[in-house]
Amino acid sequence: METKEFSLSLGNKTVVVRKTALAGQANGSVLVSCGDTVVLATAVMGKNPREGIDYFPLSVEYEERFYAAGRLPGSRFIKREAKASQEAILTARLIDRCLRPLFNHGIRNEVQVVATVLSFDQENDADVIAMIAASTALATSNIPWSGPLGAVRVARVNGVFELNPTYEERAKADCDIVVAGVDGKINMLEGDADQISEDALMEALALAQSYIEKLVAFQTSIVQEIGVAKVAAPVAEIDPSFHDAVVAFLHDKLNAALYQENKQQRAHDIAAVQSVLKEYIATEHPDDAGKIKAGMKIFDEQVDVIVHDNIINHEKRPDGRKLDELRALSSIVGFLPRTHGSGIFMRGETQVLSVLTLGSPSDQQIIDTMETKDGMKRFMHHYNFPSYSVGETGPMRGPSRRDIGHGALAERSLARLIPEQKDFPYTIRLVSETLSSNGSSSMASVCGSSLALMDGGVPIKGIAAGIAMGLMSDAKGNYKVLTDIQGPEDHHGDMDLKIAGTAQGVTGLQMDVKVDGVTGEMLKDAFIQAKKARLEILDVMLTTISEPRKEMSQYAPRIITLQINPDKIRDVIGPGGKVINEIIKSTGVAIDIEDDGSVFITSVDQESAKKAVEWVNNITREAKVGEVFQATVKKIMDFGAFVEIFPGTEGLVHVSQLSDKYLNHPDEAVKIGDVIPVKLVEIDSQGRLNLSRKATMQKETPAA
Repeated sequence: METKEFSLSLGNKTVVVRKTALAGQANGSVLVSCGDTVVLATAVMGKNPREGIDYFPLSVEYEERFYAAGRLPGSRFIKREAKASQEAILTARLIDRCLRPLFNHGIRNEVQVVATVLSFDQENDADVIAMIAASTALATSNIPWSGPLGAVRVARVNGVFELNPTYEERAKADCDIVVAGVDGKINMLEGDADQISEDALMEALALAQSYIEKLVAFQTSIVQEIGVAKVAAPVAEIDPSFHDAVVAFLHDKLNAALYQENKQQRAHDIAAVQSVLKEYIATEHPDDAGKIKAGMKIFDEQVDVIVHDNIINHEKRPDGRKLDELRALSSIVGFLPRTHGSGIFMRGETQVLSVLTLGSPSDQQIIDTMETKDGMKRFMHHYNFPSYSVGETGPMRGPSRRDIGHGALAERSLARLIPEQKDFPYTIRLVSETLSSNGSSSMASVCGSSLALMDGGVPIKGIAAGIAMGLMSDAKGNYKVLTDIQGPEDHHGDMDLKIAGTAQGVTGLQMDVKVDGVTGEMLKDAFIQAKKARLEILDVMLTTISEPRKEMSQYAPRIITLQINPDKIRDVIGPGGKVINEIIKSTGVAIDIEDDGSVFITSVDQESAKKAVEWVNNITREAKVGEVFQATVKKIMDFGAFVEIFPGTEGLVHVSQLSDKYLNHPDEAVKIGDVIPVKLVEIDSQGRLNLSRKATMQKETPAA
């Protein structure tokens, strides 16, 4: 099979691109590898435009294959990949978000990009490799696209920024950020950090940008050698005279509708202008139904023009705020009576209710993906966005890709603030319900979740807040950064930067753009402005609750931690789990045992927990010489009696030690079932316990 191979040294790694005959019917296909991780990326464009749509139909898929890691998937009953894992969905979104801005959105032909992981070496994450592969597949295809782009991961390990670190290095890092972009600009960010400064973030992005430029040049050289001419895909065009007529008709009608504070009133007035426009078009062009759709497109373009012009040239926002001004803020804790913790965060018309649930260590989620086998996830955040939150109707299905992405962003922004398991052994789940949305419900979820954690008494390392930042820019290089974007600013803005953190630093960030990218200067201004907003939000939250509650909810389970000899674990579990299951059944508690001998007993009922603790203590207790026990006689032999000093532990009381008088036989002093005081006088070399009843009968000799 004919192969053309290209390679690029990237830091201490080598990226290899191979063009082969594989997937030859796709418009573009390449194999990209780093180490032994190999990704096949394909790009296909439909031959004809889709009729009746007014958007660009792009879909991006990331396919994990268990065989890539040499593993069989699923349970004993299902042995093939089923629905995409959360990690696969998040990676598909990463790829989509950096590719999409570089397409002409007037194209109506379907475009699908698929990245399939064929080999995975457990060291090099396939996500960034897939981004590079998708870019190269598009760039070398005949599909119209304004790439290529570069993508890298940057992590700071022991104070030093590393490029495309291994999983082991990432586990030690205090920040982990994926950056994508084109020459001189960044068009996608995704990452988390351990309260690092904005200056450190800029340092990470500068390093990333230098390697992005190398990747773009590398792919450009590949395109020059194996690329094919781009096809002229049909782009939806509007008759210029019709365009001018619609613009003239709208004139100043849009300004009055757009510039008001209330979202519902704004939506009502915009809809009214749209209705009048439709009537005008229907009257002027009664025989051309397509003109109404074209008119709505012009309408949207004019809103974009007006919003950009007023903000860039006049610093005028639709709701009248200053560029760095937040909407009205408020927060509530303890809103729900029976949950383990709850918080409501409100910013303008955005309202999010976050609810905390605490569980036992065994409630952790088991992760089984291509990358992770039998992994355990102790902290979870889930995000819901029902249709009513934007005043619409819609089917109530499972979480969308957007829901999963927003939930994961808030989770990453909070994860490094969660206490270590040794300090707080609970499994922690947060659910954020978007009750009303008008701008950045994901960042409101960070705020609401922080409130819920503190309301529930979780000793978090810091309280986090988040904010969405926007950008309006023009072809001349002028730009304005906006704090707390909403409504038209969100829909028509050039950037959506979500950034979360504590007063000490940044914990999570995500950025998407609608232009080809943003400069480092723009991002620096946005980071500075975002920090100011974050501190203002934190001040409001801290007036509601200043620290985690000292006591957890009465309805939350309590976990009692014991440390036992690891050799005693088998005694607590018993043959086939008989002993531990008996404890659980009798007391109603949950019991989790770690290999190091840590035992976690979880129960809402304290009496049940105490009973279980006593039971485990009795099983695992180790007798010490000199201790006195109330022992039960279990067996009588000619030479003495065997007694149980505590459950599962027996010893011998020799006949000479049963009484302070001479005995011919042990049954002269005790019978089976008797409870007698005994003292442990010796543990022999074989671990056998020698006990004495006589020693408990002897009175202490009075002091002279």
